[in-house]
Amino acid sequence: MEIIQKNLSTANYQTKAVLTGYLQTPVPKSPVQQFRPLIFVPGGSMTHIPVEQTEKTALSFSARGFQVFVLRYTFTSERQPVYPNPLIDLALAVALLRKQAAVWHLKADQLTIMGFSAGGQVTALYNDYWHEEWLSRLSGIASDQLRPNAVILGYPVIDLNLGFPKDATTRAKWADDPVRYNAAAHVNDLNAPIFMWTTFTDQVVSVQNTLSYSQALLAHQIPQELHIFAHGPHGMDIANALVAHHDDVDQPHVAHWVELACEWVDDLFK
Repeated sequence: MEIIQKNLSTANYQTKAVLTGYLQTPVPKSPVQQFRPLIFVPGGSMTHIPVEQTEKTALSFSARGFQVFVLRYTFTSERQPVYPNPLIDLALAVALLRKQAAVWHLKADQLTIMGFSAGGQVTALYNDYWHEEWLSRLSGIASDQLRPNAVILGYPVIDLNLGFPKDATTRAKWADDPVRYNAAAHVNDLNAPIFMWTTFTDQVVSVQNTLSYSQALLAHQIPQELHIFAHGPHGMDIANALVAHHDDVDQPHVAHWVELACEWVDDLFK
């Protein structure tokens, strides 16, 4: 495996965003010579990325046959309000994967974006907005290169008025227009199919966020698979001992979401 890092700045857009790739090398003569690309957009309240948990999650999906890339997007310490920059960062990451598909052994038409928590909001909004002229203009990339083929969301922030962030000062650091960045309000017929999961007892990002996005997807007949596990704290990642950074994270039942998501992707692209 080769680990690579690519800064996503362009001539017209300067950013500290970095894409880290965990590149597998195909086994000679194996029937698998290309891998499905997965861009992982972690959480971290728009202030940081939890590196240790992120690595474990990335490698878990790598072991299941994905070519995994982790997006370190723009933080509130670098721009306020931070939006729309994380969306531009993600657009540039998607375009880079499509450009490098042959070199990195990627199935470019089976690109999945996965986001958790705050990264889930970035991912959900990107799924809403990828085809918009303004995103193409700000990223410098044609819309046909920006399309996601599948989306996975874990305990996502969807609507800034549903309890997270909890205070107006922090919300203002995220967005100057909460309606524009309410992912449920901008679902449309061009959204990619979605797999979503959360827990009923998440005390940080209410399950209501996931349900609001699910209802919006249903209204537009966007294919979705939704799992609400009975209990578990916020920020479970792959929900096993490797990422158990606080009590009650190591839950074998919740950890099933990883296999369920992989099976969903397999079924989507079969």
